[in-house]
Amino acid sequence: MRNKPSFKINMPEINIYILIIGITSLILLFYNLYIGSLFFFGFIYIVFHNWRIANFRKKEWNRYIETLSLDIDETTKKAIMNLPIPLCILEFDGNISWYNKKFYDMTQSPDLLGENIDNIIKNINLRKVLNENKEMYTEVSYKDREYTVVYNVIKNEQNKQVKYLMMLYWIDKTEYLALTQKYEEEKNIIMLIQVDGYDEVLKSANEEKRSLISVELERILSGLEISLQAAVKRTSKDKYIVITNQKGLSKLQENKFTILDTIRDIDYGNTLPVTISIGVGRDGDSIYENIKLAAGALDLALGRGGDQAIVKTKDKFEFYGGKSKAVEKTTKVKSRLIGHALKEIVSQSKTIYIMGHKYPDLDAMGAAVGIFDICKSLKKETYIVLDTVNESIDEFVSRLNKCEYYKDLFISKEDAIRNCTRDTLVVVVDTHRPSYTECEELLEISKKVAVIDHHRKGVEFIQDTVLSFHEIYVSSTCEMVTEVVQYLEDDVKINKLTAEGLLAGISLDTKFFAFKTGVRTFEAASYLKKAGADTTEVKKLFRANVEDFKTKADIIGNTRIIDNRICISYSKTQSENINVVIAQAADELLTVKKIEASFVLGEKDNTIFISARSLGKINVHVLMEKLGGGGHMDIAGAQMEGMSIKEAYEKVNEIIEQYLREED
Repeated sequence: MRNKPSFKINMPEINIYILIIGITSLILLFYNLYIGSLFFFGFIYIVFHNWRIANFRKKEWNRYIETLSLDIDETTKKAIMNLPIPLCILEFDGNISWYNKKFYDMTQSPDLLGENIDNIIKNINLRKVLNENKEMYTEVSYKDREYTVVYNVIKNEQNKQVKYLMMLYWIDKTEYLALTQKYEEEKNIIMLIQVDGYDEVLKSANEEKRSLISVELERILSGLEISLQAAVKRTSKDKYIVITNQKGLSKLQENKFTILDTIRDIDYGNTLPVTISIGVGRDGDSIYENIKLAAGALDLALGRGGDQAIVKTKDKFEFYGGKSKAVEKTTKVKSRLIGHALKEIVSQSKTIYIMGHKYPDLDAMGAAVGIFDICKSLKKETYIVLDTVNESIDEFVSRLNKCEYYKDLFISKEDAIRNCTRDTLVVVVDTHRPSYTECEELLEISKKVAVIDHHRKGVEFIQDTVLSFHEIYVSSTCEMVTEVVQYLEDDVKINKLTAEGLLAGISLDTKFFAFKTGVRTFEAASYLKKAGADTTEVKKLFRANVEDFKTKADIIGNTRIIDNRICISYSKTQSENINVVIAQAADELLTVKKIEASFVLGEKDNTIFISARSLGKINVHVLMEKLGGGGHMDIAGAQMEGMSIKEAYEKVNEIIEQYLREED
């Protein structure tokens, strides 16, 4: 580029000096003609000379600018030609009109001029780019390389003709993506593993083979350590910690955590299956945070029955496995400890509110009345929060209202909210989800919340409880409450009607002792019988009216069978007791030969109720969880709003079809 001219631009104050000289010469002419004339001619010369110099400078500056423009054009051309990234220029029709050497090296095509860009890069809408009139980006894979293509439109006007050109800059980001992928793969992952019911499993095998179970378990986990290139450390007899990275976790996720199946196949004469629960913490800001996430995931896995893996991040969960039923524990130590802890908490509370889930059933109401008897025996002011009575509990509630022993038992939501304080003890039974409770507001007001539940733990659960009794292997919440009462028998006496309510709750959730029953279930029923429960009176609590019987018959008549083993149906009519009717219909459908699971839908108050039942092979809890519900492997349900019964039916059908595809 040429050097800038050495002269300086004429400054405006020079004109002021010339003007002063001119005025001075005129003043001298007035006083002295000779001297004034000399100064005046000098003024004329200065004006002429200044004009000549200014004109010369202007011509020199114009020549400098013209030369500079030529230099810039030449430099620009060289810069574009030697641009360190591939560049091509397109006509509006997509044909390549120019390209640099880097673009040629990238494509290795001998005839690029005139070739349409669509042969190199796909899915570029040139007209859209023109309309946007701004820089746009797209991602392109080309010859095993990854590029970000930046393209913009240039408007060129020549001889009153407008021509549009498009410039494409190809930014190679292959190395950057490879580095990013390596970084993601090497992120630390913490896994916590616990053997489910380790002591019970060992006791179920012959003594001489128990060591073989432990050795086989160690062998499988050692294989996991090698395959993932991880570190596996045993922290206690039934607990392990695994430190791996995202690449190792991805392997486990790709094969759906088949280690769960491998562990379950261990067989050395043990009558109880060997299963493990895995909690995985990932995407935490530190190793400490990942450990906390893993611990939360493991707690959730155990609360859902074990034999599954749960991957937890800051904002979501991923579930794997969950094919086995929870094994009943033979020991009642926890029930005894919970009983004494509950007694202590009740003794320290002035007022107690008890509530179950919305649209309560006999399990929720029976358990609530059982807790009421405990509190009443300890001479505490106790109420059950209940706003509306549905047909499934109306007979039981009617009997309670007629009995003087239960005077002023029930309280409305509004009164409970108004009178509740931070120190009020709130006992939640038969649910652990805040949104499912009869009055969620009480959980926000009170700082003393106790939960007694037997449903598989979901993502949403009541936190910061003063007492949590959550056992998913138990048949019903009423069974749990009955065991607590047994250990407080010296201080607590339950009423005959309370015993019948507890027995009714157990009968409901076990389908009259046909499902999910263990030794402890019959022991609880035996205790209630001794306490005065009349089985005939319990049976009367389950009677239905004629309309509900007809609705159930219509539901069975509408049944469609999927894959020769799953029934799905819905009620065409609405009724106040629809949630009970569809549950009974779902139970009836399981009596059909070859049927392994049933799903029945019903509608009430713009809410769709779904009742799911299984004989154990199909995990209906997992399916209902996808609809925001839950329950157990063989008994589950969900509620849906904002859609019609037919839309909900199609949604359930879609989930079933997806399950069958994944199973295949």
